[in-house]
Amino acid sequence: MPSSGDDYDRGRRDGLRLALAILAAEEAKWAALLGESRSGRTNALRETRHKTLQVAQKRLTTALGRLRPPAGEAIDPELAAALDRAGL
Repeated sequence: MPSSGDDYDRGRRDGLRLALAILAAEEAKWAALLGESRSGRTNALRETRHKTLQVAQKRLTTALGRLRPPAGEAIDPELAAALDRAGL
């Protein structure tokens, strides 16, 4: 029977995978829209949203870096796969 610590770790991994997927999808959406509008105001808003998503990804990358095991220890395969898919 899994302990509550195992459940917590599984939930944490699931949350990280979900966050990575959401950020990647949103960034791709806004990247495709950059400069597409005839309105400078709309383009500026899109650039701001895109930059916000890039900052969020950087912060998530930093948080994930802190979760990585010390040198010599293996990283969780699920986390490694999620990082690879997100290009981090």
